[in-house]
Amino acid sequence: MSKLTKSLIKVQSELKAPKGQRNKFGNYNYRSAEDILEAVKPLLASNGLTMQISDSVAEVAGIPYIESMVVVSDGETDRVVTAQAGIDPNRKGMDIAQCFGASSSYARKYALNGMFLIDDTKDPDATNTHGKGTTPTPNKAPAKPQLLELTDEIKAKMIAAVASGNKEAVEKALGKYKVTAKVKKEILG
Repeated sequence: MSKLTKSLIKVQSELKAPKGQRNKFGNYNYRSAEDILEAVKPLLASNGLTMQISDSVAEVAGIPYIESMVVVSDGETDRVVTAQAGIDPNRKGMDIAQCFGASSSYARKYALNGMFLIDDTKDPDATNTHGKGTTPTPNKAPAKPQLLELTDEIKAKMIAAVASGNKEAVEKALGKYKVTAKVKKEILG
């Protein structure tokens, strides 16, 4: 087992990242990327590890997103985890900088969760409806998501994205659209 793996296991097992934020509207506590960073920095230092976080902006099928990358290193070996979050530049009550910042924070939080094995499945990000419905009953089958119509413009963007090496992202994005096997093959090549 490598030095990095041993140190990372130690950090993962010792990390306690409290939910230090409160959403008054939804009446729940949650943890932010900043909460995770505050808890993990001393553990990284005591285990001889460094961490860097960076963001990049990309687009798939006309949908912009932030990809955050967390890199943990022992000086010899690196471990990398990434996470993505879509950007809605038309989000009500936010200017464009706030939209990008919110997506960056969200992607960073989930990249940190992946690196340090923080499970958010019971967090409100995963379960809160923000007052827009009731809790589904266990006996009811979940509703099938509505699929979007694939326009010629989006199809052309997907084909271009595949040509530039983003086939996996396009395959994932295709799941949101109504497409036949023939069209899917045409897009993915």
